[in-house]
Amino acid sequence: MNTRDWPIRAKLTALVIGPVTGLLALWIFATTLTFGPALDLLSARTLLYDLGRPGERVVAELQRERRLSVVQLAGRSALPALAEQRVRTDDAIVELRRKVDGKALRDVADEQLDGRLDQLVSALDALPAGRAFIDDRKVDRSGAVGLYSGMIGSAFQAFGAMAALPDAQLNREATALTALGRSRELLGQADALLAGAVIAGRYADGEHEQLVRTLENQRFLAETAVAELPSEERTSYQRLTEGAGFVKLRALQDTLIRSSALPARFDMAGWEAGHAEVWQSLRDFELRGADALAERSVPMATRILVQLAAAGVLGLVAIVVCVLVALRVGRSLARRLTGVRTAATEVAEQRLPDVVARLRRGEEVDIAREAPELDHGGDEIGQVARAFNEVRRTAVRAAIDEVTLRRGFNEVILNLARRSQGLVHRQLALLDRLERRTEDPDELAGLFQVDHLATRLRRHAEDLVILAGAAPGRGWRRPVAAVDVMRGAISEVEAYDRVDVGEVASAGVLGRAVGDVIHLLAELIENATAYSPPGTRVDVTGRTVPGGYTIEITDRGLGMSAPALAAANRKLAEPPEFDPAGSARLGLFVVARLAARHGVRVELRPARPAGIVAAVFVPSDLITDEPPVGTDGPAGPERRRLAKVTRLTTVPRPGRPNRPGRDRSESTVVPLQSARASTVEPPTDGDGLPRRIRRRGASARPRAAVVDAPAYRTPEEARRAMSALQAGTARGRRDGARATDPAGDADPATTEKPDTGTPSATSGPAVEPALPVAEDRTATERDA
Repeated sequence: MNTRDWPIRAKLTALVIGPVTGLLALWIFATTLTFGPALDLLSARTLLYDLGRPGERVVAELQRERRLSVVQLAGRSALPALAEQRVRTDDAIVELRRKVDGKALRDVADEQLDGRLDQLVSALDALPAGRAFIDDRKVDRSGAVGLYSGMIGSAFQAFGAMAALPDAQLNREATALTALGRSRELLGQADALLAGAVIAGRYADGEHEQLVRTLENQRFLAETAVAELPSEERTSYQRLTEGAGFVKLRALQDTLIRSSALPARFDMAGWEAGHAEVWQSLRDFELRGADALAERSVPMATRILVQLAAAGVLGLVAIVVCVLVALRVGRSLARRLTGVRTAATEVAEQRLPDVVARLRRGEEVDIAREAPELDHGGDEIGQVARAFNEVRRTAVRAAIDEVTLRRGFNEVILNLARRSQGLVHRQLALLDRLERRTEDPDELAGLFQVDHLATRLRRHAEDLVILAGAAPGRGWRRPVAAVDVMRGAISEVEAYDRVDVGEVASAGVLGRAVGDVIHLLAELIENATAYSPPGTRVDVTGRTVPGGYTIEITDRGLGMSAPALAAANRKLAEPPEFDPAGSARLGLFVVARLAARHGVRVELRPARPAGIVAAVFVPSDLITDEPPVGTDGPAGPERRRLAKVTRLTTVPRPGRPNRPGRDRSESTVVPLQSARASTVEPPTDGDGLPRRIRRRGASARPRAAVVDAPAYRTPEEARRAMSALQAGTARGRRDGARATDPAGDADPATTEKPDTGTPSATSGPAVEPALPVAEDRTATERDA
């Protein structure tokens, strides 16, 4: 049985139960051992009055009937006195049977006495048959003596079983009185033998030897029994034997013993008188002794019971005291240990986390107040409590140091990130100026690539800002179309050429959330391209739903296991604390932080037939109507930011699917390095955003001529090209006029150059792709 994990109360109870159970068992055993003899002493009175007195009367009547039966057998006629004696014997037997069959005697009788009583009843049942043999003279005098002596012997055997008292002295006296009764029975047998011989005038064969043997046994039993009596009883018996009847009877017995034949002049009358006197005196002595024993047994039993009661009460009190002491000590130990456990649990589950949370909020913490002293005494439990006090103070100090260290670490990260952001913004501004000044198509394409890498680097710097617990600095003042937000996110992804924008419902995103939503979508799109095979596409769609707007990003990878998907969704729903040790999941952390900042919900779910769908639900308080295109849309720096964001893309507007005959590349993010000239193409599909294409300027260094094979163009393609050229030219003129208008929103640092007609733009939201969100995908998918 393993008791290691038992509660402390169960262990203390087990320690108490063992000794208390042993003490209780010992108390019960001692009580029973003492209570039994006391009951035996109390039952001695019942045995005397329910068995001793009726049994002694039956023995006396059987002895008289035996003498008369032997006299009748010695004569030639029936004795009327024998018939009368048989009636008295039957009455005594009926009374004895009534007592023997009674419940009182059987309840106090033990197993041995029960057996002796059954033998006595069986012997008495043979009396009627014996009487019939006597009346028919089918037995001689010796047979008649043996018949009655057997029944009387059964009665004395019952008396002997009754004399087993628990007190040694009382038991010796009872045994002595029983022996005196047997000696009196032998005296009665001798009287019956002598009476029969006197009536017949001689001894029958063997009667003299039987008479002598009976007299000698009677004297031996009497002497042995008297020796066991108390001194007072012995003195009384001695005075009894000194009487005239005893002296005369002893002299006659000596005469019978010395003479082998019946004396001719034997004093039979003197024998009968002396025998009657001695027999009655012995009977009275026995009855008085039995009464004295019964009377003495009651006080002795009462004294034993009183002692037993005192011992029982004291034992019970001792048990109760032991139990109370054990309960008090056990309760005290359990309470104190429970107090230590409660204090430890409170510190581990409440105080310490609360201290850490308050420290992270910048609040001051008092160690003495947060880790009060625990006083649990001076014993081992108190020592454990004092040790725990020190551990608790150390834990609080460690928490303070850890939070201080983390705060400093975050400040260092934030400082470095801000510096990096500043450098990246300056780099983007420089690239913007270089792009506006560069006329060479190849150099312009290289600058575009550097610009794209810089925007990704800026996203990486923003990741550091988010990890440090701060908010990125960039944002928009006016709403931005949802499709432009998706384009901005795609432009910050390395594998932008694998991303397709599908059906996008018309909607606008409030300017305060545009930067974070772009960053969030870029992280998810980057993750989708990183964990899907290179030859597959990533789809981005947007639709209006009740309560907001949902953007779905679908890849065609191997997907994630159900446990990994559930774990990722839990972290997205409840942003975890930033742990530098979990660097493999920084992308998940960034997405969760950005989503929690604006109440955006992000959920990952399996795609069909394979892959992952990242659903981004933007609440309605961040969604507005789509801003109009052109002069009614965002103006000044905001418009130029969006131009910068989307200048690498050509994406259909919301709700406009690809038209027949349109190449797939027209609806995807397309690099523009292959353009042969740098000019402004008219807005595509009515989105109002110009697209920069290459052209060789006059100051560009000469290059080898390249002969392009003439390409066939459909009328639809030609119409679109002319329409784009006209719209771009008109848009360029409007932007140039607005840039020269002092009241306009143009940014001098980003004003278009007149000679190029290219709209200027500030840096758009982009940082190097953060670590993917779905870090738990299988190795097979990563390899793919």
